[in-house]
Amino acid sequence: MTFQLPDAVAALSRTPDVLDALLGDLGDGWARHRPAEGEWSAHEVVAHFIHGERTDWIPRARIILEHGPERPFTPFEHGHEAIAEGRTTAELLDLFRTLRAENLAALRGFGLTDADLAREGTHPAFGPVTMGQLLATWTTHDHVHLGQITQALATRYTAAVGPWHAYLWE
Repeated sequence: MTFQLPDAVAALSRTPDVLDALLGDLGDGWARHRPAEGEWSAHEVVAHFIHGERTDWIPRARIILEHGPERPFTPFEHGHEAIAEGRTTAELLDLFRTLRAENLAALRGFGLTDADLAREGTHPAFGPVTMGQLLATWTTHDHVHLGQITQALATRYTAAVGPWHAYLWE
């Protein structure tokens, strides 16, 4: 399917509401539950979203617009741990909503054309990438991590479901 910027913006704008619906009133017991050792809790995924809003999507779009392929993107380092630490999930949700609104306003402010979506940047691992690929990845990234959150929530009562376990994880 061909990338469509208005569709991506519509999807990206819904993520804060989806997160609020999934996590808003559940409390940190749910949000901090890890599905397994070494896997992220929903709380950590929200912190990861925040880190991406600060360091990934719009900063990289700006690099493409201002420098093209001559200036490679700064490598993305996991920094969500420091964001998650000492904050409630409600605080993270509020911060994410604010950052996403700011980033979508910036994206709209770019006034991107089809030609802009074809502009190239340089990813530190992949080499040449386009603006359209970056924005499609941002959108896909949201949905992949929303799935990760629902999976983390689904495992909270795994031990309590009894014989239904066979039907739930086929």
